[in-house]
Amino acid sequence: MSVYRPKNSPYYQYDFQVGGQRFHGSTGSKNERDARAIERDQREKAKAAVKAAKAAGGGPLTLDDAAARYWREVGERHANSETTWTDLGRLVDYFGPAKLLVDITDDDVAKLVQWRRSHHAWGKAETKDGKPMRLVSAATVNRSTTLVLKKMFTRAKRTWRHTFPAEPNWRDHFLAEPKERVRELRSGESSALRLATRSDYTPIFEFARATGLRLDECLVRWQEVDWETGWITTTGKGDRMVKTAITPTVRAILLPLRKHHAEWVFTYEAQRVRKVDAGYKGTGDARVRGQRYPVTYSGLKSQWKRIRKAAGVQDFRFHDFRHDLATKLLRATGNLKKVQKALSHADIKTTSRYAHVLDEEVAADLEAVQKQGTKSRKKSRSAGKKAG
Repeated sequence: MSVYRPKNSPYYQYDFQVGGQRFHGSTGSKNERDARAIERDQREKAKAAVKAAKAAGGGPLTLDDAAARYWREVGERHANSETTWTDLGRLVDYFGPAKLLVDITDDDVAKLVQWRRSHHAWGKAETKDGKPMRLVSAATVNRSTTLVLKKMFTRAKRTWRHTFPAEPNWRDHFLAEPKERVRELRSGESSALRLATRSDYTPIFEFARATGLRLDECLVRWQEVDWETGWITTTGKGDRMVKTAITPTVRAILLPLRKHHAEWVFTYEAQRVRKVDAGYKGTGDARVRGQRYPVTYSGLKSQWKRIRKAAGVQDFRFHDFRHDLATKLLRATGNLKKVQKALSHADIKTTSRYAHVLDEEVAADLEAVQKQGTKSRKKSRSAGKKAG
């Protein structure tokens, strides 16, 4: 039977095959007649899904095929493509290459999340001094696992024309993350970071300070720099367009870099001869000492860790350059909308985390009013004594 009620559940389940693919799940109904109606509806959706897949030249879509196609069409152009490659490979290893996307259920995703949560940060059980390594954070689980799988499903639906009647409810599987705190550079930290930065990496770090762009958004191509209009146009978080003004400060950073590389704006100078692992892109490019090469996502992250350690700056991430700029801009303008525009936030609610700066200004203004009132009362008393 394609509709049945398991012993351990009050709800009827459906389970059938269409075009060689299995479709199964809960009807969410305790009534058999209603459950059969839901099963008929699911069967029609399944037929449409199989038909659409065949029309798109697909057929049953395995996880291995989906990951490979997503990589070719999207992933290999990510600024952090090495990370994308690793994340896709982790999913294929977990589910198995033959796992059909249409067979991935909420239960599968819930187990996947729990499995990923058990991993140690950096894939190491211990720190250098022998202490137990912390487990990966909720944010890491979300971005490296649930979000990657969700993006594959979205691509398969919108572009490859597959349909998933029992697609997981993704909202149920994202772990709660701590609210992002706002961190500013304290006195002396800014100069310490500058002194610890290698000269060939100085331009990209100065660019990050001046623009407040995210790490991957700092990896700019020359074709994205329009000197005539005065804007740098890149693709940011959520595939949204990010426009960055070429201010006099930004212009001064970019101009000396024009002859370093034909495609990429920011480059570094190789310190030693090195053979790059063939790895994810199948390349084994050599690095020649003294020659310049494009700054990569992973390379920038590694360099940032070295700089921060050398400068002795604690609890300050690359992303905090963004917070630092935002708080300074808000103090200078008092305009939250301008900060939203500068940071390319889609929703001003995201920008409102910096509202504490305005609170500080209000507190200062209240104190000024109180002092003014005190002065007025003293003048009044003084004038009264003279009159008497």
